[in-house]
Amino acid sequence: MTSEETSTATRDGHPFVDPRNQRLAGLVVGSTLIVLVGAFIQVSQGSYGTPFGVTYHVLTNPHILFNPDVWAAFFTGSDLPEWFSRDALIIWSLRMPRVFVAALVGVNLAISGAIFQAITRNELASPYVLGVSGGAGLAVLVTLVFFASATYVLPFAAAVGGALAFLLVYAIAWKRGTSPVRLVLAGVVVATVFQSLQTGLFYFLDSTGAVKTAIAWTTGSLTGVGWQQVRLVALPTLIVLPVAVAAARHLNVLLLGEKTARSLGMSVERIRFGLSGLAILAAAAAVSVAGLVGFVGLVVPHVVRTVVGSDYKRLVVGCIFAGPALMVAADVIARLALNPVQVPVGVVTGVIGGPYFLYLMRRHEDFSAL
Repeated sequence: MTSEETSTATRDGHPFVDPRNQRLAGLVVGSTLIVLVGAFIQVSQGSYGTPFGVTYHVLTNPHILFNPDVWAAFFTGSDLPEWFSRDALIIWSLRMPRVFVAALVGVNLAISGAIFQAITRNELASPYVLGVSGGAGLAVLVTLVFFASATYVLPFAAAVGGALAFLLVYAIAWKRGTSPVRLVLAGVVVATVFQSLQTGLFYFLDSTGAVKTAIAWTTGSLTGVGWQQVRLVALPTLIVLPVAVAAARHLNVLLLGEKTARSLGMSVERIRFGLSGLAILAAAAAVSVAGLVGFVGLVVPHVVRTVVGSDYKRLVVGCIFAGPALMVAADVIARLALNPVQVPVGVVTGVIGGPYFLYLMRRHEDFSAL
């Protein structure tokens, strides 16, 4: 095969000659290793530490891994078998759910950020660019102020608040259709207003416990999550992932601009609204169990893009693996770095994402070109 034929084959996407597919494979393998190592450290360390050998035995025990009754107990909340050892109970009942939630939150935020960056054609967009964080945070604080005893509804309040905020942004941005610029500007306005209302509601919290709960939600935290939170976030994730993979072609077309997309026969407004709804579902699922974890939706899609390129067929797959890697690693740091004090995971992602955001600002001199 000549060099010209090889170049043509590469452009056509043949897996054996396209280096972007090789980089994607490397990203998938590397991210998987980070998740596995992070999970092992997470479940073996803590106030009740377990030796690495014991941890490995518990995690690879076939009587647990391949026992449908055990997994049914996990996902239904029923009692675990009596033969569970103390180490197995601590690892599988208390610590593994936190790993699963971190991974699911990471994948949802990464996919949500990737979608928002496509529909706004802006690499600095994130899951919260359309105001979902402001709406979710405001709904949580309203619940804490006026329904202090109903903490069990906080996840649903966050999801509903984020969805309503998105609808408000879309209504503000609508003017015989929407545009990426109007969506971003409307999102900034709504997020700013909701953030001000959140700050004002803090003054109405009448107990230290409520204040701590509110802070945990507004900064993002995985402290105390269990199998209930795994169940809560798993169902939306099972909807988001296949739809996002299937929608990769539409996302690629949106990147070409509205005129080009319409010339190719795409109903731009309907596709943009549907994909925005998918991104909101993913972000709301993450917010409902972890609170407002920042920067994951910004950093992960951009990192993946630098590795595999802008083709969303690769970008979505990369985000599915890189998102959990970042969240699991960040949560290990949040839980163990200052042991026994646990730092909200949103603080760690902010420390990671803040400098990266500054790097993006330095890299792009003209933001209108994004």
